[in-house]
This record gives sequence, C-alpha cells and structure tokens, in this order.
Amino acid sequence: MELFSFYNVENLFLPDPKPKHKSDPTVSGLRNWDERKYQSKLSKISHVFRLIKEDKGILPFMIGLSEVSGRQVLDDLVKIEPFNSEYGIVHYHSKDERKVDVALLYDKNKVEVKHSEAITFLFEPENKNSESYGTTRDVLYSKVRYKEKEIDVFVVHLPSQREKKINGPKRIHILHEIRKKILSIINDDEKNIILCGDFNENPTDENLVQMLYNAGHEKVLENPFQLLFSARKYSTFHYRSGLLFDQIILSKSFFSIDSILPFHSAEVFSPPQISSRDRKFEGRPFRTYSGTRYLGGYSDHFPVFVKFGAK
Repeated sequence: MELFSFYNVENLFLPDPKPKHKSDPTVSGLRNWDERKYQSKLSKISHVFRLIKEDKGILPFMIGLSEVSGRQVLDDLVKIEPFNSEYGIVHYHSKDERKVDVALLYDKNKVEVKHSEAITFLFEPENKNSESYGTTRDVLYSKVRYKEKEIDVFVVHLPSQREKKINGPKRIHILHEIRKKILSIINDDEKNIILCGDFNENPTDENLVQMLYNAGHEKVLENPFQLLFSARKYSTFHYRSGLLFDQIILSKSFFSIDSILPFHSAEVFSPPQISSRDRKFEGRPFRTYSGTRYLGGYSDHFPVFVKFGAK
C-alpha cells in the first residue's frame, strides 16, 4: 500500500521581522506572525501527517503542498517528526504576488527525482498603462522514479475565485497548458501521471471535466474526487458553501490491475483533531487565522490523499 497526499497548508511563512513602524506592511501579510506562532504552525502540519500515519499505518510516499513561502519553511518542516529528514524537497520560488509557492515532498527511500522544473505563467497587465505583467503561482513538474517505473507529477495552486473576471480566464489558460503538457506525455497506456493541487474549482466544474479528455474526446485521466464531491465530502468552505478544490487526478494507468500502484480509494482527511473547535463551524477545518484573528489551528483546508494497493 502507498499513499499520495496533497495539502494546502494556509500561509506557511517564516516569522516576520519586527516592523520599524506599526503601520509597515509585513512579508507574510499576517498579524503578529512571530517565532512562537511559526513553530506552532510547523508542529500542527507535522501532527496532521502523524495522524495520517496512525490512521493508515503509513506516511504518504509523496506529498504535494501549496501556500508555502520559500525553501526554508520546507527545510524546517522535514526535519521534525514524522519526516525526520527522510523526505526530500522539490521547490522553486515563484513570482506570486503573495509570495507563496507549491512544493513536492518525497520519501527518499522510495522515490528518486529524475527531473523537475517550474512552469511559469505571465499574464498581460489588467491596466494597459502598466508595464508589469500579472503573475501567479508556478506549476511544479517533476519526473520521478518509483520501483523502476517513472511517474510524472504536477502540483498546482490555481488563481483564486476572487476577481472572477480576471482569475477565471487565468485558470482556464493554465489548465489548457497543463493539459497540452500531459497529452504530450501520454503516448501509451503505461505512462503514470499524477496531477494534484488546489484548483480553486470543484471536480464537476467544466474546466476540470475537460481536463480528463484528449482532443479525440477519449478519457485519459480519472478524477476520483468527483464521487467524493457528489457525496458532499469537502476540503474547504466559503461562507455556507462546501468546496472540494483540493484534488488528485490520475492517469488511467493507475486503474489497471497490472499497475505498480493500482488505485484503491480517495479520501478527504478530516479527523476531529484538525477540525474547528467552534460549534458554528463544526466539520470545517481548524484554521490558523480568521481574517486578522489568530486561532492557532492547522489550515483552512483539509488534506486529501489517494490510496494505492490491492482492494
């Protein structure tokens, strides 16, 4: 059995330097983000994966992450239990306005990274008089080897649902480019592709449904999170709406009996320990901040994972 996980960890920043003036903006954009809160955040994230190991008996062999700011926070995370410096890191700095990136952690005893790159997107400025291009998080692409087989892994964090007229077309463009890359890779049934991330769209939204098909309308990818969404399993919430923006999409090779990693099941991991303490928000993630108010929780998203192995 193996697990592959994705987790939007909600603003994992290094502690902010003390501002010279109270009105000075901080790097993180968070209020009073100090060393104590940073160490608590690292402890909370690592606790999530200890809980996964306790529940499933194994740690994920690869983990996609989003909303991490820089390499140092990842170095600090993998040093502590349950990772214990046994996990490698794939990360590139993006030009995102909020200074958050995506990353891939991998069990060095099981996985070898053969190649990686950041796929960067620049968008025409909304203001025609501006010379600066709009930027967003990079897409992280890695080619890894697992048990003598190659797996192509994409980690994404698409532009948010805010500013729909601007960000909607950006999401469409990025998904279109990822789809082209995936279709250039899939030339036989043995190619193993994992596309994971915070898509800022639900599995049944048209853009994500179209991702599953090639130009001849043949299905080349499977999204097991469609069934979870129809069963009202959610990874994050916006006001009263439950959302399943966090997903792991797989090539059809994982659904073959002969696969090195045959698909077993998909899950939103939402135990009580990482869920809200407020009765009004029961069943929702226990977040770190609510606006500017520090709550001391884990993240505003639940992690998701797929389980591989015989059924």
